Amino acid sequence: MDHRLTLAVALALGLTAPLHAAEAPAKAAATQPAAANPFFEKSTLPYQFPRFDAIKDADYAPAFERGMAESNKEIEAIAGNKDAPTFENTIVALENAGELLTRVSTVFFSLSGTNTNETMQKLQTELAPKLSAHRDRIVLDGDLFKRIEAVYAKRDTLGLDAESKRLVERYHTDFVRAGAKLSDADKTRLKTLNGELAKLGTAFNQNLLKETNAAAVTVASADELKGFSDGAIKTAEEAAKAKKSDAKYLIPLLNTSGQPPLSSLENRALRERIMTASLTRGSKGGEFDNRDIVAEVVKLRAERATLLGYPNHAAYVLEDETAGSIGAVNKLLGELAPPAVANARAEAADIQKVIDKEGGKFQVASWDWSFYAEKVRAEKYAYDAEQLRPYFEMDSVLRNGVFFAATKLYGITFKERTDLPKYHPDTQIFEVFEADGSPLALFIVDYYARPSKRGGAWMNAYVQQSGLRGTKPVIGNHLNIPKPPAGEPTLMTWDEVNTAFHEFGHALHGMFSNVKYPRFSGTSVPRDFVEYPSQVNEMWMTWPEVIANYAKHYKTGEPLPKALLDKVQAADKFNQGFATTEYLGAALLDQAYHQIGAAQAPTAATILDFEASALKKAGVDFAPVPPRYRTTYFSHIMGGYSAGYYAYIWSEVLDANSVQWFKANGGLTRANGDHFRKTLLSRGGSADAMVLFKDFAGHAPDVKDLLERRGLAAKPDAKK
Repeated sequence: MDHRLTLAVALALGLTAPLHAAEAPAKAAATQPAAANPFFEKSTLPYQFPRFDAIKDADYAPAFERGMAESNKEIEAIAGNKDAPTFENTIVALENAGELLTRVSTVFFSLSGTNTNETMQKLQTELAPKLSAHRDRIVLDGDLFKRIEAVYAKRDTLGLDAESKRLVERYHTDFVRAGAKLSDADKTRLKTLNGELAKLGTAFNQNLLKETNAAAVTVASADELKGFSDGAIKTAEEAAKAKKSDAKYLIPLLNTSGQPPLSSLENRALRERIMTASLTRGSKGGEFDNRDIVAEVVKLRAERATLLGYPNHAAYVLEDETAGSIGAVNKLLGELAPPAVANARAEAADIQKVIDKEGGKFQVASWDWSFYAEKVRAEKYAYDAEQLRPYFEMDSVLRNGVFFAATKLYGITFKERTDLPKYHPDTQIFEVFEADGSPLALFIVDYYARPSKRGGAWMNAYVQQSGLRGTKPVIGNHLNIPKPPAGEPTLMTWDEVNTAFHEFGHALHGMFSNVKYPRFSGTSVPRDFVEYPSQVNEMWMTWPEVIANYAKHYKTGEPLPKALLDKVQAADKFNQGFATTEYLGAALLDQAYHQIGAAQAPTAATILDFEASALKKAGVDFAPVPPRYRTTYFSHIMGGYSAGYYAYIWSEVLDANSVQWFKANGGLTRANGDHFRKTLLSRGGSADAMVLFKDFAGHAPDVKDLLERRGLAAKPDAKK
C-alpha cells in the first residue's frame, strides 16, 4: 500500500506529514547550500525521480527542517490572507503547499519501509511527534478553517467543475474530522493524543522489525531440514552466515503468523519451534515487547474518538469509508465467520485422517496445518505445491506475466532503465509507455526480502501524478521473496506470483491516475476501496493466454503442464476455510479493539486475554487456525488500517463482481481494459468510490460472487 504523503492527503488520513520543529534549527538549515542537500531542489532526473545516489542519511533532518520553515510560511500566508477566501487563494493554495516536505517525506518514509537502518529509525522516532504536531497546527488553525468554511459554504455558486467542487468538500470534511470545530481546550488535548499515538506507532513497528529479525530460528543440522529443497537449505545456510550466527542454518520469519517453511519441513519439533517463535513475537517480555504499546494505543484512540464526538475509534474511521458504519462491517464479517470456521473444521478433520493414517499420535496443531494440508492436497488433487515453483521464475513472471497482461489489457509497454539511481542494488526500474509511445510512468520493482525491509508486500508512490503540479507518477512495488544463492534462479511460490499480480494492480491504480489535484491522486481512495483494483488484477495470473506466456520451466522452457494447472485450478477452493478463518480472526480482532471505549480498553497484562476472549466471542477461536496476525505483531492496525483490516474482504466483494464482469464481456481485451481504466483506475479519489464502481460494473455490489469463490455458499456440517 502507498504511503500517500502529499500534504493534503496526509492531513486527510492522519499520516505523517510536514514537520513542526523549533524555529532556530529551521533557520540554521535554511542557510545550507542547495547543492549540499538533494531535497532542496526538485530532482532534474526524468519524472523528478528521486536522486537516490545523492541522498545521505544526514540530508533528511535538514530537509525536514527547511521544509517546515517553508510550509509554515505558506500556511501562514493562506490563513492570514486579507483578501476574501476563494477557491484559488485557499483550497488550491493548500494543495500547492509543502512541496519540499512532500519530497523528503515521500522518500524518507518509503525507504524507512524498504531499506531502513539505525540512523533512519532513530530519526523516525524523533520525527513522529513533531510531524503529528505540525499536522495539528494546520488542521486546528481557526483562521485557516474559517477560510475553508467560507469557500465550502458557497461551493455551489462558484462554477467549479466536479473534481474542484469535490476538493472543497473533502477539505472541509478532512478538517472537521481532524478536530477543526473543537474548543481550544479540546484542541490542546487532541494535539497531545496525536503526538503520543505517533510516537507509539513508530515504536511498535520498530520493535516488530527488530523482534522479527531476532526471532529467526536457528538449526544445527541439515538432518532437521528434511523436506527442504537443496536451494532452500543453501538459503538457510547463507542466512546464518550473513547474520554471523553460531548455528549452521537460520530460518528468518515473515510478518504473518504462518511461515512458508511449515509446508515442507518434516521435523515436527522444528515446525513447532518456528510457529511458536512467530506467534509469540512482541509478547514474551524483553525490550521488543509490544503489549504496553498496544494497550496505550487502544485507550488513546478511544479517548480521541470520544473527543471528536464518536462512541469509539471504529465509528470514527468507518464513517468515512465506503462501508459507512460499524453495523455494515459487523454484518459482513458476521455472515462470513460461521461458514468459514465450519469449513476450517471440516478441513481439519481431513488433515487429522492423514495424521492418524500415518500413525501420528497427536491432534493437528497450528504448526501441522500447512504440512499436512499439502498432503491432503496431493491426495485429493494429486499435486504438490513444490511442483509449481520451477515454472515460476521471477523474471519471467514479471516480464512475461505481469507486464504481458498489462500490455494486452491496456496497451502499455515497458522498457528497463539502467541509467537511473537505485536505493538498493536488488531493485529494477522500468519506464512505462502508452500504446502510442508517449511516456506514462516509472516503475520500481523491489521483490527481494532483506533485514532492512519490513514484512509483507505493498505499493509506494515516490512521485504522485498531478495535473496541478505537472507531475507524472513514479510507483514502486515491494515484496519479500527470499533471495536465492548467487547464480541460482529465483523460483516463486504460487502465492508469491499472486502477490506480484496483486501489487501491480495497486501500481496500475497509481500509474493510470489522471486527476488534477494531489489530494485525489492514484490510490487516494477510501481504505476499504483501495484493495479492490489490486484484487481484480489477480485474475490475470491464471488467465489462459497469460499463464501460457510466463509459466515455463526455468531449465527446459517447457510450459506448465495443462494437467498440473487443471489440478491447481480444481483445488481453487481447497483450504479456503483455513484462509478465510485466519483472515477473519485478524479482521474481527481489529474491530474488537476499536469498537470499545477507553474505559473498556485492556491493560498490557490483559492484552492476550482480551485477544482470546474477542476471538471466542466472534466464534473464530479455533486453535489450529490462529489469526493471520496476532495483536503484538499486527502492524496493519498500528498504521492506516486501524479499524480497517476488514477492507480486504470488503474490497473482495467488489473484486468478485468485477471478475464476473470481465468474464461476461470477453476477458482480456483492450476494450475491457480501457473501460476499467476510464471509469475507475484513472479517477483516483476524484469521485465517490461506489459511484466509480457502479460506473464500471453497471450495478451495485453483490456478496454472492465472493461466497461462491471462497466455497462458503454452502455450509458444511461443522461436526465433521
